[in-house]
Amino acid sequence: MNLTAAEVAQAASDLLTAEKTLNQIGLLTLRHPDLDMDGAYAIQKELAKAKLAEGRGIIGWKIGLTSRAMQDALKIDVPDSGVLFDDMLFANGAGIPKDRFIQPRIEAEIAFVMKAPLAGESVTRADVLAATDYVCPSLEILDTRIQRKDKATGEARKIFDTIADNAANAGLVLGAERHDPGRVDLRWVGAIVSRNGEVEETGLGAGVLNDPVESVVWLARRMATYGQTIEAGQIILSGSFIRPVECPSGSRIHADFGPFGSVSCSFA
Repeated sequence: MNLTAAEVAQAASDLLTAEKTLNQIGLLTLRHPDLDMDGAYAIQKELAKAKLAEGRGIIGWKIGLTSRAMQDALKIDVPDSGVLFDDMLFANGAGIPKDRFIQPRIEAEIAFVMKAPLAGESVTRADVLAATDYVCPSLEILDTRIQRKDKATGEARKIFDTIADNAANAGLVLGAERHDPGRVDLRWVGAIVSRNGEVEETGLGAGVLNDPVESVVWLARRMATYGQTIEAGQIILSGSFIRPVECPSGSRIHADFGPFGSVSCSFA
């Protein structure tokens, strides 16, 4: 890692302030041109530590950048991950307050809810299926506490900015339907995502590392290298199989997963 402890702490503090005030900060990769993957996760960890100190609780993890198209766009070959906190969970059909997020977007995903811990660098697909209580349709709400593009230079944010910013995670909505992941071919679970009644995106679970279960395998193995464990009862957002849909004020979002279920929310 190329950052000092003081630099990590300052970046995390700035991100937390941006979230609370709804005022974005500049690119961390411009502030710290040598910011790398380890440094970005160190900032994310410090940010999570600060949120826990304020009384929030961890309810799970998100996996991002699982599609080949997004990885190619950002010139990376691995997904990223972030932390889900208890104040991020919204009820199915919920209205999202207008002053909650800065530039919200949504993605459609398959959520895994765990019934047993999952840990270790040798975790397998069978291990994930055995540890999963059920899978269900979900929406991830994205937001960015960091500017998407620097106004002065036109420089776009990089993967390290996104990782530091808790992988751009801001919220999640779970559908009511529950399924045994061993009895459903998640590669063929798809969704039609509409905004205000018009179809914006469609996609299939296979867009997530060819199998959403493999996405959870990746997360468990990555967490093992950081001494972390997926705990029983936690929610895992396995990754989006659509492009992010912008959600300006007045957006009504509905994701139709067919026989798998549905999930929706609206933005005031």
